Amino acid sequence: MILLKNANVYAPQALGIKHILLAAGKIIQLFDQCPSLPNVLNLQTLDLQGATLIPGFIDAHTHITGGGGEAGFSTRVPPVGLSQFTRAGVTTAVGLLGTDDTTRSTESLVAQVYALREEGLSAYCYTGGYHLPATTLTGSVKTDIVFIEPIVAVGELAISDHRSSQPTLNELLKVASEAHVARLMTGKAGVVHLHLGDGERGLSLVREALEGSEIPARTFNPTHINRRKALFEEACQLTQQGCWVDVTAFETGDVGYEPADALMRYMRSDFAQDKLTISSDGGGCLPCFDQQGHLTKMDFANSSAMTDVFYQILGEGVALQDCLPFFTQNVATLMNFHKKGQIQDGFDADLVILDDSQRISHVMAKGVWHVFDKSLVKKGTFED
Repeated sequence: MILLKNANVYAPQALGIKHILLAAGKIIQLFDQCPSLPNVLNLQTLDLQGATLIPGFIDAHTHITGGGGEAGFSTRVPPVGLSQFTRAGVTTAVGLLGTDDTTRSTESLVAQVYALREEGLSAYCYTGGYHLPATTLTGSVKTDIVFIEPIVAVGELAISDHRSSQPTLNELLKVASEAHVARLMTGKAGVVHLHLGDGERGLSLVREALEGSEIPARTFNPTHINRRKALFEEACQLTQQGCWVDVTAFETGDVGYEPADALMRYMRSDFAQDKLTISSDGGGCLPCFDQQGHLTKMDFANSSAMTDVFYQILGEGVALQDCLPFFTQNVATLMNFHKKGQIQDGFDADLVILDDSQRISHVMAKGVWHVFDKSLVKKGTFED
């Protein structure tokens, strides 16, 4: 059992100074007054002396088995190590396949989820990848979600991208219907997480799907929406119909909105503040192509990019309680993670402590310290 005393709690709403009892990986109770507990409990106590306590970040778009491969087999990124998440304050990760759903499989994705879980992280994954027919483990998107516990949705299915399988409206609707029914059967997220490329068609296929079917809007979840300014504006409009949309923490140059800029533009708008999330694309490649589709440059993402955006927004004077939901509560709501994304009685003990400069100093995942006083105290199996 652990007692965190004098924590300035953002849950993500500002709660003020609280004392928090943790046990068995859970938040047992928040107290206004410090509780008196019997010595037989072998209680560990940490006095935060007013330091800020926030929920752990949820990174719902990360290539946990590694991405890349678009410039040859030697550019396949290795699996993402545990500390790349925890150092960034990420306590829950959702893995996926991208362009390479040929040499990488749903089986390897699920195996890496289990590996991260054994190392202490909360981990889940999508089924499928960029292309249709979807790469699955059981033979269909619906049965993957229904029968494979870590699989919670389908993605990242590519549209408006020269690397996609150029899905038709009927193909998209079929996948979305399977994901939707699987959500009804299981209570999982059941979304279709949609990779948006640079294509001029943008989100037209999603708009057609919403206009021509009965599938709920929340099923369609576009990501990379800040890569082009017009795409961002188009995606924001979709939130009015009930879609959640996702900003990616990568640099966009002149054609798009940098992630911090995108989030602040959204915060200043009249759009529903609970319909936007941010993710890192960690482990994935960040390629640049010319007009003929030739690769001109490649970089690789890390979950820390999402944390850097968090720091940047705070540095712009945005109140913590205003931006924190994009990294925590909104993601948990979208993904139907009912015990994550908030600091409440009975929720998972996924916690981050910020120092006086609002930088990460401690990270706890499921009640276990992974980063303590800015030192890594828990490493992945193959991390030096």
